[in-house]
Amino acid sequence: MATESSPARSSTARVVVASLVGTTVEWYDFFLYGSAAALVFNKLFFPAHDPLVGTMLAFITYAVGFIARPLGGLVFGHYGDRLGRKKLLVLSLIMMGGATFLIGLLPTYQAIGVAAPLLLTALRLVQGFAIGGEWGGAVLIVSEHGSAANRGFWASWPQAGVPLGNLLGTAVLAVLAAVQSDEAFLAWGWRIAFLLSGVLVLIGLWVRLAVAESPVFLEAARKAAEQGAADKPPILEVLRRYRSEVLTAMGARFAENVVYYVLTSFVLTYVATFLELPRAVALNASLIAAVVHFISIPLWGALSDRVGRRPVYLVGAIGTGVWAFAFFTLLDTKSFFVITLATTLGLVFHGAMYGPQAAYFAELFGTRVRYSGASIGYQLASIVAGSLAPIIATALLAGFASAVPISIYVALCSLVTIVAVVRSPETRERDLAADHGV
Repeated sequence: MATESSPARSSTARVVVASLVGTTVEWYDFFLYGSAAALVFNKLFFPAHDPLVGTMLAFITYAVGFIARPLGGLVFGHYGDRLGRKKLLVLSLIMMGGATFLIGLLPTYQAIGVAAPLLLTALRLVQGFAIGGEWGGAVLIVSEHGSAANRGFWASWPQAGVPLGNLLGTAVLAVLAAVQSDEAFLAWGWRIAFLLSGVLVLIGLWVRLAVAESPVFLEAARKAAEQGAADKPPILEVLRRYRSEVLTAMGARFAENVVYYVLTSFVLTYVATFLELPRAVALNASLIAAVVHFISIPLWGALSDRVGRRPVYLVGAIGTGVWAFAFFTLLDTKSFFVITLATTLGLVFHGAMYGPQAAYFAELFGTRVRYSGASIGYQLASIVAGSLAPIIATALLAGFASAVPISIYVALCSLVTIVAVVRSPETRERDLAADHGV
């Protein structure tokens, strides 16, 4: 039986590729919806309202995906701890890809009336549910393969699938919009991006089905069977033995999640609306920054293998808290180069948290509850952090006509993360095969 110190049937590199490809596809689907909500859904699914109300309703369906994520994390975590990581990863990919593909086939409001936005909302719920279960499985199956010496580096690659999926979704929509007239894009062209998900899912499934189950999970399941251990629901074990670790994960996630959506979502509103610059300025700056972000995440993960998870994470938390005050000042220059630099450096600091995060959260929990514990901590934070960040930032900008309150808001979120990380122990040397309460 493979253990953490012995080679698994699948090479670590193959497992990493499988996780990266699958995560990229799922986040492509998730981000694609957000872009389409702003471009076409407000016109095709909510046309009975004025344009602004239609846009708001489209974004409400976007927010629904965040609400479903904790439930997905809870359900997938339960069965992932019972049945294994691989089965649930395959299921999450099928659910996400299937929902996205069906969105591409949906009749519009003009064709079927109110049923159109209702079906759109239902499919968005499926997307959120699937993405809620994806993260835990993707990072854990990588963390539980190979040795502890390079765990931070390898486990960071599924994290890099987030900016890669964002890049892919934005690029596909940009190409479609460039080669079609506005009328053709609105009539049918946007559907191509969603239908393309079917092809991407098939590629992702082909890669994921080729990898082996986590050897650490299999060993823990074997020992539990031999000892006749009671098969308690993982969530109850998490609440009984790992309450502190869940709070640590939520606190560590707080600034990381808020900062990401301020840097990638709210920045579009700030540049286009408050600074009255072409939306392409912020969009192109974000695309360049996303490329650097993708590269930086594994580098920070590798550094955490050398110096520890906590020091690297604190660099990110402190860096983003301080950078928040310089960020908006640089945006106010209205220079494309400076805006790109500001966004890029902000995402590099974010990468210092996101890179080691996968290994860090995995190391907080025992094997038999790791999927549940890590997913709950990660997804619960997204409700009070990332999902509200663009709304809070927009409200502060509207209320004060200044970005200073937004900088203070980001700095306070960074303080929450700093306290959570400082109060937690270093986890880099932990053996994932040791299934015990911390």
